Amino acid sequence: QVQLVESGGGLAQPGGSLRLSCAASGFTFGRFAMSWFRQAPGKGLEWVCGIYKDGSDTGYVDSVKGRFTISRDNSKNTLYLQMNSLKPEDTALYYCARGTHYYYDFLVDEYEDWGQGTQVTVSS
Repeated sequence: QVQLVESGGGLAQPGGSLRLSCAASGFTFGRFAMSWFRQAPGKGLEWVCGIYKDGSDTGYVDSVKGRFTISRDNSKNTLYLQMNSLKPEDTALYYCARGTHYYYDFLVDEYEDWGQGTQVTVSS
């Protein structure tokens, strides 16, 4: 049974930082690409960033480039998202998702398993 459990969300001030984690179990973590998605209030699901199964390649939506960093530790079956220089528009529920290939994709339909999400709120 695949499980993805996000943690690390919370309240941050503009310009602040948060680090999200996603603990994976029930599958061979190192065989699949992973991504972070987010959903802001009243908006659809948005792909934020993705990482190849071995961490050799990453990709980001333009709005977070240079501020967010995705990484993974395959020995710990854990995915991370380091978020710096946070902005109010980063406020959303953040989800990690397991891809179906070794490479990441920005399409929601390419992801089979999802966590329950962790809330990130950026406000002064």
